[in-house]
Amino acid sequence: MRITKVYTRTGDRGQTRLVGGAAAPKDHPRIEAYGTVDELNAVVGLVRTWNQMSDAPADVVERLDAMLGQVQNDLFDVGADLATPSASRWEGMRPVGDNAVNRLESWIDELNADLPPLTEFILPGGGPVGAFMHQGRTVCRRAERRVLTLMHEEPDVNEGVLRYLNRLSDWLFVAGRWGAKALGEEEYLWQRRQ
Repeated sequence: MRITKVYTRTGDRGQTRLVGGAAAPKDHPRIEAYGTVDELNAVVGLVRTWNQMSDAPADVVERLDAMLGQVQNDLFDVGADLATPSASRWEGMRPVGDNAVNRLESWIDELNADLPPLTEFILPGGGPVGAFMHQGRTVCRRAERRVLTLMHEEPDVNEGVLRYLNRLSDWLFVAGRWGAKALGEEEYLWQRRQ
């Protein structure tokens, strides 16, 4: 792929192009869905940056970075899937689905095995990696809602995207806890009112 011109002026009147060339208003549910996935990918990029700047042991940083890198690639695929209406899909296009969901479930199980059981709700914060993971989790939940809105309007949207985002938000929660513990960041717990 080669991009020679960043601006097209198509958006100057609130329009953009989908994969296949169809025009769509920038506030269309499809654009909202993949735009939110793009926002989530940016948050995951922040997590990766803070993780790489951490003083944690190299194996911890590398383990988390490998997962985060895979998630960023998955999210790019999710965005492409959402940006492609069913009429513009091509033979051999690989939609996001069960393989990616199964990978996330495996990671959740691995990371959760290293964590103490929860006794209270977790509050976002405590350190940059954990805090940005929690921000990613909330953006992921919003992306999930945007995809669901799109599915109500266009029922042929790949359901694997919704499953992936649902599982990813779970992974971001567990990985946020695991990363905070492994990187020595504090974990804030909700304090019940007395």
